[in-house]
Parts: sequence; structure tokens; C-alpha cells
Amino acid sequence: MRQEKRVHVMAGNSFAVSDTEGDMESDPRTPTGLFSFDTRFLSRWVLTIDGKRFNALSRDDRTHFETRFLLVPGAASHYVDADVSVLRHRFLDHSLHERITVLNHSAEPATFVVRLEIGTDFADTAEIATPKRRSIRITPRPEQRELHLRYERQRFARETIVTTTHPAEIDETGMTFRIEVEPHGAWATDLRVGMLLSTGGGRDLRSDLESHRREIREDMRADLRAFLDRAPELAAQNATLDTAYRRSLLDLAGLRYTPLVYPEPLPVAGMPWSMSLYGRDALVTALQALPYVPELAPAVLRFLAFYQGSRLDDQHEEEPGKILAGMRYGERGAFGEDPTLPYYGGADTTLLFVILLDEYERWSGDADLVRELRHPARMALDWIDEYGDSLGDGYVRYQRRNTRDSLVNQCWKNSDDAIVGRDGREPGFPRATCELQGYAYDAKLRGARLARDFWADPDHADRLEREAAQLRQRFDRDFWMPHRGAYALALGPDGEPVDAIASNLGHLLWSGIVDAGRAGEVAGHLLGPELFSGWGVRTLGSGQRRYNPVGSHLGAVWPFDTALAVAGLRRYGFHREAARVARGVLDMAGHFAGRLPELIAGYDRQMTRYPVSLPAGGSPQSWSAGAMLMVLSTMLGLAPCGGNLLVDPALPEGLGQVALLDIPGRWGHADAYGRDRAAGRDGRRPLR
Repeated sequence: MRQEKRVHVMAGNSFAVSDTEGDMESDPRTPTGLFSFDTRFLSRWVLTIDGKRFNALSRDDRTHFETRFLLVPGAASHYVDADVSVLRHRFLDHSLHERITVLNHSAEPATFVVRLEIGTDFADTAEIATPKRRSIRITPRPEQRELHLRYERQRFARETIVTTTHPAEIDETGMTFRIEVEPHGAWATDLRVGMLLSTGGGRDLRSDLESHRREIREDMRADLRAFLDRAPELAAQNATLDTAYRRSLLDLAGLRYTPLVYPEPLPVAGMPWSMSLYGRDALVTALQALPYVPELAPAVLRFLAFYQGSRLDDQHEEEPGKILAGMRYGERGAFGEDPTLPYYGGADTTLLFVILLDEYERWSGDADLVRELRHPARMALDWIDEYGDSLGDGYVRYQRRNTRDSLVNQCWKNSDDAIVGRDGREPGFPRATCELQGYAYDAKLRGARLARDFWADPDHADRLEREAAQLRQRFDRDFWMPHRGAYALALGPDGEPVDAIASNLGHLLWSGIVDAGRAGEVAGHLLGPELFSGWGVRTLGSGQRRYNPVGSHLGAVWPFDTALAVAGLRRYGFHREAARVARGVLDMAGHFAGRLPELIAGYDRQMTRYPVSLPAGGSPQSWSAGAMLMVLSTMLGLAPCGGNLLVDPALPEGLGQVALLDIPGRWGHADAYGRDRAAGRDGRRPLR
């Protein structure tokens, strides 16, 4: 692409990524195109006028599913002298719609040759960097004003149909319009790109989804308004917080999709690489969003319960009770070339499932869902000891059984080299990372509450509480490193500690497994120079041999990871420390127009003066959007307590006053107010 910046439109199961002029060109470094259900339906969509590309003068991102590009010839600075300009109005629902309008600004009639280059590779999103060559049948149909592109492999078929409302010369590579525009007049054509998922017999599987779409979102604009209206209203003196809050809600709205087999919208992981459901991302996002859009949680829980593991299957890493790690619909999954339909290679999803179920009930009071999901929740709790504890030493561990396709590391830090010691050595398998034990501890305590209060099983509740207490004691004994004043990143198969200092410490505070007497040292590491960059918490401390500030899990900063650390710090009473880290996250958002990226480089803030985005990261991402929401609710100290919402604000200095109004929950709706220590002393007008 001519510029690095990408423009997105998202709707339901589809998304389009273009450059700032609206063009799409296949580029492995910056994936662009029109995608749906893990398939790229357009890889080339390039507009020229008289053989020349135009440049963007302005762009209007109207909603997550609509945008406008105003284009002029030459450099944008020459727009005053331009006799012609082009408006591209793009709209995405289950198809891509684009109106191209050519404006003649001269006092004389003008003729133009408008050309739209069109092409596709039907690549699976898992292979975008190196798409394989496919035999694609291309059929121009000028009499119907259509261009058909079709790929078929046995009963797996994908088809792109481009139609235009204006007559055109249509060939195998695109459409040409030879037009004449009156003085100060305009010419326009409407284009529609239909995407078909069909069997070998030609049946469009998308048609089965239309009834669900009409029920869920008859009018996309009305749906977006309703989504935003259901969320609390934020009134903040800090403009960055206000912008970031709205941007986060808009991104969460756009990152909902409806699976082929499920009628409710779920949060996908993010763009451009992960526009599918990932269990970990969906569970974390739903947790983060509970005070704002709680409807995400029951949809996620029901879907994951439906796909819960029921057998032993090495190919897919499936085990009875285990919760799904990922689901894709592309060609590679359909033909077993990738263990992704479905894939269970995550050691944390099962634990997070129980945590979300309990936390959702605390916020919503939805006891019916807890009873409905009793069997899946109990299976998940049983999995902890029956399959998660593979060595019988009381710790949740992982070791891949599919050695060809499966992930080496099956925690959230899932890159191959993510789990390393201070000296750079990698432990053997099965590995027990520290945050998995924190999640297991939390899940057992929450499971005990559900068993006692909703499942009428006090004996099971007592057993889970005993096991949680024993795990906490054992964890403190085996993971604590006195010489480092921190918990080990992991244990190897022989119980040897992996002695790196890493952001996983924040997850431990969030889970509650940290001994109160150790919490001060843990907090000191999270705010210390090794881990805290000034923007957030590094995944690996800068003092480790393998530290790499641009390594995804070896030193980069992930907003969702940092948000958990903020919540953990507040849980243990480190309010000033939490506020300091929260301020870094908010400042990071300010550099990205309110949208937190998936990750940034771990460079020290004093060195770069701005957060450095990384090409490996996606944007927008659901758990990055949720991270901003989680930081806000943590700053305000929101916590459900029976039928009431507790509010205990601890805001960073300089944030001013904050009001979050109409927070939904079992109490109906409640308001939360907070201000920093300086608010009201500097003459600023208070909030209403």
C-alpha cells in the first residue's frame, strides 16, 4: 500500500481493510481485502481515473460499518486547482456496498475513463502472508453488469459476485466506465460485492443466517445506537478518557459476529489476523465489559458450553470438560490442514470459563444461567484435576499432544519462545505457568460459591474451598523465589522454577492467589524499571537475557495484560500504584486516537516519548478495547456486592472528575463518581 495506515469497516462476520484512499491490494506485510468467515473474497480493489490513482483529501469514519473517502488527483495539497474529485462511500453489511461519485468542478463538460481493478485469491486468513495459488474461475457477465469469481474444492466453495448499477465494460480483471460529466455535475455508480459460502451444489450457507441477522440487527444504525445506549454514559473532564471510552464501545460493537451455528453475536479477537472466535479472548473481553455491555457474557458462555470438550482427541487437543481455544471456518480447517475446527489447545480457557460464569452472576443476578450451565461448569472444574493436573502434583500444566500443528505454549503467551528463564533457557514439558495456578485458585473458589448457592451441593463447595486453600499454600511454597522477591514465571516438569520476572505477576494479583505478605514485593516489580515502561507492563522484564522490546511475549506491552495488573494492584490495596499504571494506559490511548492497539514495543517512555506500535499487532482488538473499559472500572473501584454496586474511586492525578452513569446490573442502574485529589482545586467547573 502507498501508506501504512489502514482503514477498516466491520459488520457481523465480515470486514474490509483498505489503504487511506479506499484501495485494497494484496500485501503480506499489511493484509488488506474483503474478508468473511476466514476467507478473503477480495484481494484487489483499485480505483483509477484516466489511468491515475487519486489521493485522499479527507475521510469520514461514520460508524464501524461505514466510511467515506474524498479523493483528488495529485498531492492532497493541490486540491484547490483540481477540476475533478471522487467520493467513495463504503458500507458493509453481509455484502460490501460502494458508491463511486465523480465530480466535475469545471465549467465545461468532461470525459473520464473510470477503471476499477478487481481480483481475489480466496486465501484462508491463516495463510495471508503466503497465500497458495488457487484455480479461480472468472466469468464476466456484462449484460447482467456482473463479474463472477469462484473457487471450488470438492464441496467447499466460495464465490465473489461484483455488480454495478451503471453499464460497464467488464473483463476478467475488472470494470471500465467511459463517462461524460456535465459542467459542475456528478456521475455515480453503485457497486455491490456479494460473498457466498456454498456447498458443491451451489447452496448459499449465508442465506441461513439472514433470519438471525434480521432478528438481531434489522437496521445496523439502530443496532449501533441501541448498543451504545445500553452502555453507561461517561462524563469526563479528561478528553482522552472520553474519546477512548467511546472508541472502545464502537470497536466492541464492530467486533461482534454471528457464527454459522449460533444465533447470538459474539466478540471476535480482532483485526486483521483474528476475525474469528478465540475462547481466551472472548472470555477476557466479556469479563472486561461486564459493567458496560453485560450481554456479551451469556452469549460467550453458552457458545463455549455448547462446544465444550467431550472426548480425548490428540489432533484437536480435546479433553472432556475442556473449553474451546479457537474456531475457524476457512479452507484449512475444513480439510483438516490445521487443527482449528475446533481447537482446544489452551490451558486457561477452562478456568476462565468458570471465573466468567461466577462474575457474570455477581453483576447480573442471572441465577437461571448458572443453573442452566451447571453441568458444563462442573465438567470444567473436574477438568482442573483430571486433565489439567497431568503430573498429579496439584498444578495445571500443558504439553501439546499434536506435535505437528498445535501450539507449543498453551497459555496466553503462546509464541514458541515465550516461556524462558532469566538466563534464556526454556523449561521442559509439561509446563506449569504461574498465572494458570492463579486462575485455578480463583476458579475453585468461585465454583464453591456456585455449588453452595445455586447447585445445592455444599459438600462439593467445601471440597473446592479446601483444594483452593491447599493450592494457595503449595503455590507460595513452590513458586516463591526469595532471592528475587517474586514468584517464578513457571515450573518445569521436575518442579524447577523458571526464574524470569514477567507480567504474569499482575495476573497473580488479579486472581488473589498471592500471599498478602508477598504482595508488596510483587507490586514493586510491576512498577519497577524492569517491567513498567511508562505506558504499561512489559511481558518480560528488561533485565532478562531474552528480553526484546519488540518481541510479542519477550518485552512488548499488551494493554489487556496491563489492565489485569491494574485490577490486581487495586485488589491488594496498592491504589496509587494502580493509578500510575492506569495513567500510562490512558496516555497510550491518547497517542492512538483513543484506540488501544493489541500491543506496543516495550521501549522506556523516557526514551521514545511516544508508544511504538508493532506490525505484528492487530487493531482494533476486542480485549484491547475491553482493557480501556477495565481500567476505567478499576479506577472507579466498581464492585458488585449483593444487590448493590460498590464504588471506591482512586483516580490518577490530573484526570479531573469522572462520572459513569446508568451502570447496568442486578441493582437496576447505578451511577459512579470519582475525582483525582487535585480536582476542584484548580478552578475547573465541576461535572453535573
